[in-house]
Amino acid sequence: MKKFLAGALLSVSALALAACGGEEESNKLVVGASNTPHAVILEEVKPILEEQGIELVIESYQDYVLPNKDLESDELDANYFQHIPYLEDQIKQFGYDFVNAGGIHIEPIGLYSKKYNSVEELPEGATILMSNSVTDHGRVLSMLESEGLIKLAEGVEKTTAEISDIVENPKNLQFDPNYEPALMVQLYENDEGDALLINSNYAIDAGLNPIEDSIAIENSDSPYVNIIATKAGKENDKNIKALVDALHSKEIQDFIQKEWGGTIVPVNE
Repeated sequence: MKKFLAGALLSVSALALAACGGEEESNKLVVGASNTPHAVILEEVKPILEEQGIELVIESYQDYVLPNKDLESDELDANYFQHIPYLEDQIKQFGYDFVNAGGIHIEPIGLYSKKYNSVEELPEGATILMSNSVTDHGRVLSMLESEGLIKLAEGVEKTTAEISDIVENPKNLQFDPNYEPALMVQLYENDEGDALLINSNYAIDAGLNPIEDSIAIENSDSPYVNIIATKAGKENDKNIKALVDALHSKEIQDFIQKEWGGTIVPVNE
């Protein structure tokens, strides 16, 4: 009987230890991210979190829709691919209960052309291709306004400006805003349109340098900060906070500056 009890106690102890080990192994943080620069930056964060006992699992995405769907369905703990106006628009459209857990960097959007070397060279009636990401239209139009190509109506909120808000268009530019963001690089390579707008993450992923290869680029004081998004109530989760703190660390911000030479601008907010 004593042997039986001892064996039972050992079995229970083993199960308890296995359970504890399981809890340790389950201390994972699953984050969805665009390939570049987001997933690249997260790879640099992995060892920082590992020292805190957190296993960072990175799920890469090629589009702007699935990362929020997967966050909603709890396949992700957080995602890192979108800027604040996009998040706000997604919440409005789909009723997501998401929050901004921290701003990490800015990716200035650029105007590219294989036909012309400057905005001054754009001819009368030039066709400008834009993505169908409506939340980017305001930033694109604001940039074109700052380049002197158009003028928006007085009092229009820049982040929500639309093509219909253009009141002056000296070159009679034609705007075609009907393309998936991920296709803009391919359109550029195919020499479509006279000029087109490409988000920096896609440009860099395709080997373009936004500063050197664009004919115009958004100012670094852009309000379009890329963020860590998570479900409401999880922003104070210790793993999420550890992730944001790591991304805000000098080590990671220095890495961003060095890796992309100013084409990706780190922020700490």
